[in-house]
Amino acid sequence: MMRKNMIEHQITARGVRNPMVLDAVMKVERHKFVLEDMKEHAYRDSPLPIGEGQTISQPYIVALMTELMGLEGGEKVLEIGTGSGYQAAVLGEICKEVYTIEIVESLAERSAALLKKLGYDNIYVKAGDGYKGWPEEAPFDAIMVTAAPKEIPRPLLEQLAEGGRLVIPVGDYRQELMVVEKKNGKIEKREVISVRFVPMTGEAQKENKD
Repeated sequence: MMRKNMIEHQITARGVRNPMVLDAVMKVERHKFVLEDMKEHAYRDSPLPIGEGQTISQPYIVALMTELMGLEGGEKVLEIGTGSGYQAAVLGEICKEVYTIEIVESLAERSAALLKKLGYDNIYVKAGDGYKGWPEEAPFDAIMVTAAPKEIPRPLLEQLAEGGRLVIPVGDYRQELMVVEKKNGKIEKREVISVRFVPMTGEAQKENKD
């Protein structure tokens, strides 16, 4: 019932209508991805702390970013910033394969164990710097980034398949959620909404200092 209310009041009411996305969000039990003392807040429309200075995104943003990927089912996708594993699980309900990278090793281990326990054998988790992507498994039909770099990482553009979409928050203090498409070898960008994500660390931080 809480998931149904979340979808009706927080997601469809704000314009996310893709049936495949709504079905995926309905199937994934968000309360299993939050810390024990946060479970009562799991279905509120707000980000929640998951430890290590990281957060689980609010349900609306998860649904919106999933819809913006333009998925049809059967895709091979890359997620940067596994966090709790919730977004990966939503993608796993839709896509054939989900490759997801988390820079905080303890979070990567925790989410990998949880996703395995929940039966997601199509989701592959590794600890590493998401700025560099996962070149061994490229190209990807779509890429989602759940931490904000100051600029779009070039390795991710290179690993995006022709016709693919990259959904990413970009910026420092002022962030914009962007959809980046690769068409005929050219890159097209559009801004969607202003957002607030944790900053991308690792190589992205080094670039910010240069």
